Amino acid sequence: MPRILVVEDEPTIAIGLQDDLELEGYEVEVVSDGGAAVSRGLEGGFDLILLDIMLPEKNGFTVCRELRRSGTRTPIIMLTARGQEQDKLTGLELGADDYITKPFSPREVLARVKAVLRRSGDGPQQAQIYEFGNTTVDFGRCEATRHGQKFELTAMEFRVLRAFLEHRGQVLTIDQLFEEVWGKDVFLTDRVVYTHINNLRGKIEDDPHEPQFLVSVRGVGYRFDG
Repeated sequence: MPRILVVEDEPTIAIGLQDDLELEGYEVEVVSDGGAAVSRGLEGGFDLILLDIMLPEKNGFTVCRELRRSGTRTPIIMLTARGQEQDKLTGLELGADDYITKPFSPREVLARVKAVLRRSGDGPQQAQIYEFGNTTVDFGRCEATRHGQKFELTAMEFRVLRAFLEHRGQVLTIDQLFEEVWGKDVFLTDRVVYTHINNLRGKIEDDPHEPQFLVSVRGVGYRFDG
């Protein structure tokens, strides 16, 4: 039975989520502030975290950042009342797996929960360490080094880079990248991909303006060479 941590400070919404999820057979625990969310998330044992953004003590962005920096890989779905794309992008950049905008229906929540759980549990065991040029990326430890020196990648940059490394030499379209990294049911603009591509180039390329690894294929998408 999958275990879900619901982090929501509005009692009506929290109770509704708990009831809907338990009716579907999930085991649910509810906490109402960011401090408790970090503590319970670090203890582990959950298959998914539903995380509101507006919380007492620590907001959802801070909770997500702290969990990911600690190495917690539990899938996170952000709950936000703000429909602005920047909030969604910020959550995904910090390592969230999906987002749901309030107000939402029980059917939407259940569909997204099932989709994220399915993605996190499917597929063969993936390789953890990749090398290209003078760069080594260890996805198991969420560490990257270049010329022997560590450099920082965000949780989402790790995921985008992994998609390319698992498809070396293949052209990935924008739609394929969305599906590989964010899933089929997440709707964002192409600018999200462009932003991550440019950020990655700035970290892994000798000259980001003349990339050797993460190259553009005009009119089609991007290809990872190396």
